[in-house]
Amino acid sequence: MQAWTAFLLGFVGSAHCAGMCGPLALALPKGGGNRATFVAGRLLYNFGRIVTYALMGALFGSLGHGFALAGLQRWVSLLLGAAILIGLVASPRLANTIPVARAVNWLKASLATLLQRRALPALFGIGVLNGLLPCGLVYVACAAATATGDVLLGVRYMIAFGLGTLPMMLAIALAGQKLQFALRFKLQRLIPVSLAIVGALLVLRGLALDIPYLSPKLPAQPGATSSCH
Repeated sequence: MQAWTAFLLGFVGSAHCAGMCGPLALALPKGGGNRATFVAGRLLYNFGRIVTYALMGALFGSLGHGFALAGLQRWVSLLLGAAILIGLVASPRLANTIPVARAVNWLKASLATLLQRRALPALFGIGVLNGLLPCGLVYVACAAATATGDVLLGVRYMIAFGLGTLPMMLAIALAGQKLQFALRFKLQRLIPVSLAIVGALLVLRGLALDIPYLSPKLPAQPGATSSCH
Protein backbone atom coordinates (compact mmCIF):
# COMPACT_ATOMS: atom_id res chain seq x y z
CA MET A 1 0.00 0.00 0.00
CA GLN A 2 1.30 3.42 -0.94
CA ALA A 3 1.48 6.29 1.51
CA TRP A 4 -0.69 8.55 -0.67
CA THR A 5 -3.71 6.32 0.01
CA ALA A 6 -3.15 6.82 3.75
CA PHE A 7 -2.89 10.60 3.35
CA LEU A 8 -6.05 10.62 1.22
CA LEU A 9 -7.91 8.53 3.78
CA GLY A 10 -6.77 10.83 6.58
CA PHE A 11 -7.49 14.07 4.71
CA VAL A 12 -10.95 13.10 3.51
CA GLY A 13 -11.71 11.29 6.75
CA SER A 14 -10.76 14.36 8.77
CA ALA A 15 -14.39 15.43 8.33
CA HIS A 16 -15.25 12.44 10.48
CA CYS A 17 -12.44 13.39 12.87
CA ALA A 18 -13.94 16.87 13.19
CA GLY A 19 -17.19 15.39 14.40
CA MET A 20 -15.69 12.77 16.72
CA CYS A 21 -12.59 14.52 18.09
CA GLY A 22 -13.45 18.16 17.31
CA PRO A 23 -15.06 18.76 20.73
CA LEU A 24 -11.91 17.45 22.40
CA ALA A 25 -9.71 19.73 20.29
CA LEU A 26 -11.93 22.68 21.23
CA ALA A 27 -11.67 21.79 24.91
CA LEU A 28 -7.86 21.76 24.99
CA PRO A 29 -6.33 23.86 27.78
CA LYS A 30 -4.60 26.99 26.53
CA GLY A 31 -1.24 25.84 27.85
CA GLY A 32 0.01 29.34 28.60
CA GLY A 33 -0.77 33.02 28.40
CA ASN A 34 0.68 33.97 25.02
CA ARG A 35 -0.07 33.07 21.41
CA ALA A 36 3.20 31.22 20.82
CA THR A 37 2.54 28.85 23.71
CA PHE A 38 -1.05 28.41 22.55
CA VAL A 39 0.08 27.37 19.05
CA ALA A 40 2.85 25.15 20.44
CA GLY A 41 0.32 23.34 22.59
CA ARG A 42 -1.94 22.64 19.59
CA LEU A 43 1.03 21.36 17.62
CA LEU A 44 2.04 19.10 20.50
CA TYR A 45 -1.50 17.74 20.73
CA ASN A 46 -1.47 16.76 17.05
CA PHE A 47 2.07 15.44 17.31
CA GLY A 48 0.89 13.18 20.11
CA ARG A 49 -1.87 11.79 17.89
CA ILE A 50 0.56 11.05 15.08
CA VAL A 51 3.01 9.38 17.47
CA THR A 52 0.24 7.01 18.53
CA TYR A 53 -0.61 6.29 14.89
CA ALA A 54 3.07 5.57 14.19
CA LEU A 55 3.21 3.08 17.06
CA MET A 56 0.07 1.43 15.70
CA GLY A 57 1.78 1.25 12.31
CA ALA A 58 4.74 -0.54 13.88
CA LEU A 59 2.43 -2.99 15.64
CA PHE A 60 0.25 -3.81 12.65
CA GLY A 61 3.16 -3.73 10.21
CA SER A 62 4.90 -6.29 12.42
CA LEU A 63 1.74 -8.40 12.41
CA GLY A 64 1.62 -8.18 8.63
CA HIS A 65 5.28 -9.17 8.43
CA GLY A 66 4.45 -12.32 10.36
CA PHE A 67 1.68 -13.09 7.88
CA ALA A 68 4.11 -12.49 5.02
CA LEU A 69 6.65 -14.92 6.48
CA ALA A 70 3.87 -17.49 6.73
CA GLY A 71 2.96 -16.95 3.07
CA LEU A 72 -0.40 -15.44 3.99
CA GLN A 73 0.15 -11.80 3.01
CA ARG A 74 -1.96 -11.88 -0.15
CA TRP A 75 -4.83 -13.63 1.62
CA VAL A 76 -4.74 -11.17 4.48
CA SER A 77 -4.84 -8.31 1.98
CA LEU A 78 -7.78 -9.89 0.14
CA LEU A 79 -9.75 -10.51 3.33
CA LEU A 80 -9.12 -7.04 4.76
CA GLY A 81 -10.03 -5.35 1.48
CA ALA A 82 -13.19 -7.42 1.11
CA ALA A 83 -14.15 -6.71 4.73
CA ILE A 84 -13.82 -2.95 4.17
CA LEU A 85 -15.92 -3.06 0.99
CA ILE A 86 -18.58 -5.30 2.53
CA GLY A 87 -18.71 -3.15 5.65
CA LEU A 88 -19.03 -0.04 3.50
CA VAL A 89 -22.03 -1.50 1.67
CA ALA A 90 -23.64 -3.16 4.70
CA SER A 91 -23.22 -0.33 7.19
CA PRO A 92 -20.84 2.64 7.01
CA ARG A 93 -20.89 2.78 10.82
CA LEU A 94 -20.19 -0.89 11.40
CA ALA A 95 -16.56 -0.24 12.34
CA ASN A 96 -17.62 1.99 15.23
CA THR A 97 -19.67 -0.70 17.00
CA ILE A 98 -16.79 -2.74 18.42
CA PRO A 99 -17.37 -3.22 22.18
CA VAL A 100 -14.44 -1.59 23.95
CA ALA A 101 -16.39 0.15 26.69
CA ARG A 102 -13.93 -0.54 29.51
CA ALA A 103 -10.93 0.77 27.59
CA VAL A 104 -12.90 3.82 26.44
CA ASN A 105 -13.94 4.62 30.00
CA TRP A 106 -10.29 4.49 31.09
CA LEU A 107 -9.29 6.76 28.21
CA LYS A 108 -12.04 9.24 29.06
CA ALA A 109 -10.97 9.38 32.70
CA SER A 110 -7.34 9.91 31.73
CA LEU A 111 -8.28 12.60 29.21
CA ALA A 112 -10.42 14.39 31.80
CA THR A 113 -7.43 14.49 34.16
CA LEU A 114 -5.08 15.86 31.50
CA LEU A 115 -7.61 18.46 30.34
CA GLN A 116 -7.41 20.07 33.77
CA ARG A 117 -3.69 20.73 33.36
CA ARG A 118 -2.17 23.64 31.48
CA ALA A 119 1.37 22.35 30.97
CA LEU A 120 2.50 21.60 27.42
CA PRO A 121 3.35 17.94 28.20
CA ALA A 122 -0.30 17.45 29.14
CA LEU A 123 -1.34 18.55 25.64
CA PHE A 124 1.03 16.01 24.14
CA GLY A 125 -0.45 13.35 26.43
CA ILE A 126 -3.97 14.29 25.36
CA GLY A 127 -2.94 13.78 21.75
CA VAL A 128 -1.41 10.38 22.52
CA LEU A 129 -4.61 9.21 24.24
CA ASN A 130 -6.77 10.77 21.52
CA GLY A 131 -5.05 8.51 19.01
CA LEU A 132 -6.23 5.48 21.01
CA LEU A 133 -9.92 6.40 20.94
CA PRO A 134 -12.04 3.97 18.89
CA CYS A 135 -12.34 5.18 15.29
CA GLY A 136 -13.47 3.28 12.23
CA LEU A 137 -11.12 5.22 9.96
CA VAL A 138 -8.13 4.37 12.15
CA TYR A 139 -9.13 0.70 11.98
CA VAL A 140 -9.15 0.90 8.17
CA ALA A 141 -5.70 2.55 8.17
CA CYS A 142 -4.38 -0.16 10.54
CA ALA A 143 -5.74 -2.83 8.19
CA ALA A 144 -3.83 -1.25 5.32
CA ALA A 145 -0.70 -1.01 7.50
CA THR A 146 -1.01 -4.74 8.16
CA ALA A 147 -1.17 -5.36 4.42
CA THR A 148 2.20 -3.63 3.92
CA GLY A 149 3.83 -6.65 5.55
CA ASP A 150 6.65 -4.51 6.91
CA VAL A 151 7.20 -2.64 10.18
CA LEU A 152 8.75 0.51 8.68
CA LEU A 153 6.21 0.66 5.87
CA GLY A 154 3.45 0.24 8.42
CA VAL A 155 4.85 3.17 10.42
CA ARG A 156 5.14 5.28 7.27
CA TYR A 157 1.58 4.45 6.28
CA MET A 158 0.12 5.46 9.65
CA ILE A 159 2.20 8.65 9.81
CA ALA A 160 0.87 9.60 6.37
CA PHE A 161 -2.65 8.93 7.65
CA GLY A 162 -2.03 11.18 10.65
CA LEU A 163 -0.62 13.94 8.45
CA GLY A 164 -3.74 13.73 6.33
CA THR A 165 -5.88 14.50 9.38
CA LEU A 166 -3.58 17.32 10.48
CA PRO A 167 -4.98 20.29 8.48
CA MET A 168 -8.54 19.85 9.75
CA MET A 169 -7.65 18.99 13.35
CA LEU A 170 -5.07 21.77 13.63
CA ALA A 171 -7.52 24.27 12.16
CA ILE A 172 -10.15 23.28 14.72
CA ALA A 173 -7.67 23.49 17.59
CA LEU A 174 -6.40 26.92 16.48
CA ALA A 175 -9.57 28.59 15.21
CA GLY A 176 -11.98 27.14 17.74
CA GLN A 177 -15.60 28.14 17.31
CA LYS A 178 -14.68 30.58 14.53
CA LEU A 179 -13.94 27.76 12.11
CA GLN A 180 -16.45 27.43 9.31
CA PHE A 181 -17.48 23.79 8.82
CA ALA A 182 -18.53 24.01 5.15
CA LEU A 183 -15.39 22.12 4.10
CA ARG A 184 -16.12 19.47 6.69
CA PHE A 185 -19.52 18.68 5.20
CA LYS A 186 -18.10 18.58 1.69
CA LEU A 187 -15.40 16.13 2.77
CA GLN A 188 -17.95 14.04 4.66
CA ARG A 189 -19.48 13.00 1.33
CA LEU A 190 -16.10 11.75 0.11
CA ILE A 191 -15.41 9.43 3.06
CA PRO A 192 -17.16 6.40 1.48
CA VAL A 193 -15.16 7.04 -1.70
CA SER A 194 -11.84 7.03 0.15
CA LEU A 195 -12.82 3.85 2.02
CA ALA A 196 -13.78 2.19 -1.27
CA ILE A 197 -10.41 3.17 -2.78
CA VAL A 198 -8.47 1.67 0.12
CA GLY A 199 -10.60 -1.49 0.10
CA ALA A 200 -10.25 -1.92 -3.66
CA LEU A 201 -6.48 -1.39 -3.52
CA LEU A 202 -6.18 -4.01 -0.78
CA VAL A 203 -8.10 -6.50 -2.92
CA LEU A 204 -5.97 -5.65 -5.96
CA ARG A 205 -2.83 -6.12 -3.88
CA GLY A 206 -4.06 -9.49 -2.68
CA LEU A 207 -4.75 -10.64 -6.22
CA ALA A 208 -1.02 -10.20 -6.97
CA LEU A 209 -1.56 -9.41 -10.67
CA ASP A 210 2.06 -8.30 -11.09
CA ILE A 211 1.02 -4.70 -11.75
CA PRO A 212 3.73 -2.38 -10.40
CA TYR A 213 2.66 -0.40 -7.31
CA LEU A 214 -1.03 -1.36 -7.62
CA SER A 215 -0.84 -5.15 -7.49
CA PRO A 216 2.77 -6.35 -7.09
CA LYS A 217 3.63 -10.02 -7.10
CA LEU A 218 3.48 -11.26 -3.52
CA PRO A 219 5.26 -14.34 -2.14
CA ALA A 220 3.09 -17.43 -1.93
CA GLN A 221 5.52 -19.67 -0.04
CA PRO A 222 6.15 -19.47 3.71
CA GLY A 223 9.42 -17.75 4.54
CA ALA A 224 9.63 -15.96 1.21
CA THR A 225 9.68 -12.19 1.08
CA SER A 226 9.30 -9.59 -1.61
CA SER A 227 9.70 -5.87 -1.89
CA CYS A 228 6.65 -3.84 -0.90
CA HIS A 229 5.69 -1.10 -3.33
